[in-house]
Amino acid sequence: MTLIVMSVALGAFVATMTGGLLSLKLGAKLPLVMGFSAGAVIGVAFFDLAPEALDAGKGLYEPRILLAIAALGFFFYTLLDRLVAHHDCEGEVNPARGLVGAMSFSAHSVMDGFAMGIAFQASREIGLIVAAAVLAHDFADGLNTVNVVMKNGGTRSFALRWLAVDALAPVAGAGLSLLLVPNPNLLAVLLALFCGFFLHIGANGLLPERTHPRASTTVATLLGAAFLYAVTALAR
Repeated sequence: MTLIVMSVALGAFVATMTGGLLSLKLGAKLPLVMGFSAGAVIGVAFFDLAPEALDAGKGLYEPRILLAIAALGFFFYTLLDRLVAHHDCEGEVNPARGLVGAMSFSAHSVMDGFAMGIAFQASREIGLIVAAAVLAHDFADGLNTVNVVMKNGGTRSFALRWLAVDALAPVAGAGLSLLLVPNPNLLAVLLALFCGFFLHIGANGLLPERTHPRASTTVATLLGAAFLYAVTALAR
């Protein structure tokens, strides 16, 4: 089982790196990529993290408690974003905001790998379903990590470093899952918090600004959300 888990985790590494490197090559088409990424991130929150949090919390927390925790995550991230950006002027960018976003994506990727490893410990069938979802949206994670850094004034080399961190994160999470017995109480809370984080990142940090109100960016956002919905629906 260890070989299977780590092999899939390496696949997630490749998917993340591929998505991020592709994003760096698109240049002028970045608003379209950001639109797709925003839809994908919001899709991850609604279609992946929220259902997983509710499933993990069955018998432990009422749904409204987990939704309240998700809201706490959203507003905590809002506060953190405001503290990071409090010196910003209109139209300026803030690399620190990109750093916070990249760190959040990487932390979520650790959870991806951890959840995948735990799923394989439950059964090979469940593990393969979760692995399919992780591999599919880790490609979008690579896009998202690079986009949130570059959008906020980060350099190409800085984006590449965080892309590498994000790509290695599911490998680390998968390795950790082989060493620890999961605590369902904590897992449900963390998933709910990340749901709130990703709603804020997608809606406030990645949606194309009003300088790009083209129909194409709106379509890209809807396609990103639809893609994640399809992935999670097929994986369940």
